Amino acid sequence: MCHARSFQAFGLVKHSGYLLLPLIVLVILLIKTTMALAAIWATICAIAVSMLRKETRMSPAKFFDALENGARSTLTVGIACATAGIIACIITTTGIGTALITFIVGAAGGKLIIALVLTMLTCIVLGMGVPTTANYVIMATTCAPILMKMGVPMIAAHMFVFYFGIVADITPPVALAAYAGSAIAGSNPFKTGVNATKLAVAAFIVPYVFAYSPALLMVDTVWYEPIFIIISAFMGIFGLAMSVNGFAVKKLSIPLRILVGVGGIMLIIPGIVTDVVGISIVGGTWLLQKLSLKKEAAGT
Repeated sequence: MCHARSFQAFGLVKHSGYLLLPLIVLVILLIKTTMALAAIWATICAIAVSMLRKETRMSPAKFFDALENGARSTLTVGIACATAGIIACIITTTGIGTALITFIVGAAGGKLIIALVLTMLTCIVLGMGVPTTANYVIMATTCAPILMKMGVPMIAAHMFVFYFGIVADITPPVALAAYAGSAIAGSNPFKTGVNATKLAVAAFIVPYVFAYSPALLMVDTVWYEPIFIIISAFMGIFGLAMSVNGFAVKKLSIPLRILVGVGGIMLIIPGIVTDVVGISIVGGTWLLQKLSLKKEAAGT
């Protein structure tokens, strides 16, 4: 069946792969020119490409319908951007960002995990609807000093806050990337944001690995140490993904989801004991599921 699907996908790409050309043009021009010019030339390219086959050819009526649908699709994103801009402006002009440093450090009470969680939530709020460059500037000036005061190395602190500032694009209630995707797909924006958050569970875990194991970023380490950290982090993310999605080789029961989630968290916490226990839980659960599936297949 896998071979049949692969052949079908190859045939689809061979038949209609040329329709990806406008997207390629858009990405290249976004790097080299402005967004407005990239959009204009990508639109012209899309019209030109559609003329190559009769079934995709755009008539004037279809062109104006596309313009109308595009304008309607941008309403959701536009409203979200306007709301996020108001929130970001209030935070920056009132000086709340500076006050957050003192508040979070005091609330953490010397506990790094509490500071990380509070900083994560702050970054997600401050990163709503903010472009990437401005996002990093805001995170670096308001949130990174919080973690540096807690003893996190500078590079790890900056990577932590930048990650969660960008994650705001897929985190409800203001998930601009998810809203843009839902407008294209015609799906529910909030549900799309929730599913995007589930699929991107790794993005919520990797920054914590940066904070607890700065060696992953080649900070004060030897060449072989990051290898072990990458392996344990990969296994931890794998375990948490199994827990969140409720599926390994087959569907997981609620107790197994909780167990494998605990194993994933233990793999993220640095230490030989936690790594061994976490690998045993995650690897053991996957192996049991694999053997159970083989047993079911043999029985049928």
